[in-house]
Amino acid sequence: MQTAEMTAKIAAGHGFIAALDQSGGSTPKALKGYGIEDGSWSSDEEMFDLIHQMRVRIITAPAFASGKVIAAILFERTMDGQANGKPVPQVLHDIGVVPFIKIDKGLEAEANGVQLMKPMPGLDALLERARGLGMFGTKERSVVNLANREGIAAIVAQQFEVAGQVLSHGLVPIIEPEVNIKSPERAAADAILLDELLKALDAMPGDDKVMLKLSLPAEPGLFKPLTEHPRVLHVVALSGGYSRTEACAELAKNQGIIASFSRALLEDLRHQMSDAEFDQALAEAIDEIYEASVDKADA
Repeated sequence: MQTAEMTAKIAAGHGFIAALDQSGGSTPKALKGYGIEDGSWSSDEEMFDLIHQMRVRIITAPAFASGKVIAAILFERTMDGQANGKPVPQVLHDIGVVPFIKIDKGLEAEANGVQLMKPMPGLDALLERARGLGMFGTKERSVVNLANREGIAAIVAQQFEVAGQVLSHGLVPIIEPEVNIKSPERAAADAILLDELLKALDAMPGDDKVMLKLSLPAEPGLFKPLTEHPRVLHVVALSGGYSRTEACAELAKNQGIIASFSRALLEDLRHQMSDAEFDQALAEAIDEIYEASVDKADA
């Protein structure tokens, strides 16, 4: 796929984004959910090999090429890996799935009610390699725990600074300031985040576009101004700890937002399944998330 074709596919949003980007800290939990217990590997390399096998099984399953998954977010090692003898980004291109890469290196300790991203040494080199491999964009996550305007403003400023760096390499950034859905100040945090994001979008130079990956808001429809902003290619939602059924129910209430689910997509998949069982479980998850992404409840 050429860049223009990938841009059009993401802008249209007729489907959803699979988040297959669990990194070092979250990999053991992802493997346990997949039915591979702690102690099944003796080194980080073996652990990453196991998660790579899981991801390859997902992206090469017939259901993944149904047209309902329009993009996938990859971990760096997955981007650099192979599936069926081909580079993973090429495999995704071949089935019409737009590839993104997770670039953040994890979170700082909480300050002012938020967790900023850790420094990203070597980011320019990673972005150049990603572009050379045919990646379309990036994803970078930080977390909002409390409705602290100073902290939320700092998160947005950091996210847009990194986004500028990503854009300078010809890639499209997914800005992800996740609001903790268990926050006692969730609704107020949503409102402050909306305000700060709109200010940052309005201040963007040039005519580049970004994407936003957000927690589903406590007040359905709150993020409509973001879905309509001329500098936003698309708004996507994380599942944020909801089960798939819960996440899909919340997603369906929000016009203009599609899914970018990880745990909610993978929750029924198990290592021990036959290929037929695996594809059926994946197909059922894909169908449910697709419907919530494109078939919205009445506003």
